[in-house]
Amino acid sequence: MSTREEIAAAAQLACLLEASAPKPGNVSPGIAFHDTRYEDFLASAAAIAPAFLDAGAQPIGESIRRAIEDTRRWTGANTNLGIVLLLAPLARAAHASSPKSLRDRVREVISATTVSDAAAVYSAIRIARPGGLGAVAEGDVAASPSVTLAAAMELASNRDDIAREYVTGYARTFAVGAPALAKARASGLDWPDAIVECYLALLADSPDTLISRKLGPDAAKEVRARAAEVRAAGGMRTNSGRRAVASFDLELRDARNSRNPGTTADITAAAVFVELLNGGWNGGWER
Repeated sequence: MSTREEIAAAAQLACLLEASAPKPGNVSPGIAFHDTRYEDFLASAAAIAPAFLDAGAQPIGESIRRAIEDTRRWTGANTNLGIVLLLAPLARAAHASSPKSLRDRVREVISATTVSDAAAVYSAIRIARPGGLGAVAEGDVAASPSVTLAAAMELASNRDDIAREYVTGYARTFAVGAPALAKARASGLDWPDAIVECYLALLADSPDTLISRKLGPDAAKEVRARAAEVRAAGGMRTNSGRRAVASFDLELRDARNSRNPGTTADITAAAVFVELLNGGWNGGWER
């Protein structure tokens, strides 16, 4: 079991590493959106420390709400809602004293969520004001929840990959993202390149639901297909692959960032956190 300081530091480091990697279509060093700079992501990573220091001693809804409230004091943009939603259950699971795997523990954390957790998360979502949510007939965050956080995520799982991670026990984080990242690191890629490889693997695996909400499912499927082509060209492992990554990045950029695979970037951060907890930085803590 890791200490509270190690878990909080790993959560912050996961945010910093993910933001610093030059992922196609995303903010990275020297590349901004019209409303968000790289420095906003650095400030957001710093801001979550208090909430994640207490992740083992408070409900996950409270961890999420606190982290987003603290982030809002540093930036007016939604830089990390999806990341915080994914990292908070993982952090609480990392605190648990149990011989079970991290994935099994995070399943238990999610299954134990309450209506109060859902209310705290709904509050966090309203504070962050993410784009592309729209309104839904059941489980709309503008209203007070009447179900647990796990049940609320199940209601949203057909339209949002972060909600689907809650429902599936973080299937894509553990089965796609973390293995791709570990493989890339084992092959000698540095952290930025390995994170891009992880991101491409996730994007090629499933259409990004943020793009789907903004532009429709066909646009998201096109981006997924292009990610698969870029991986087949070599990704960050070959010169031709790097050229393909650069071209893909240009294709995804427009004035309003409508083709930003933001949900995939969030799951990438979760995969980085898992890799750090599993010893990916220096021999590690989780076993």
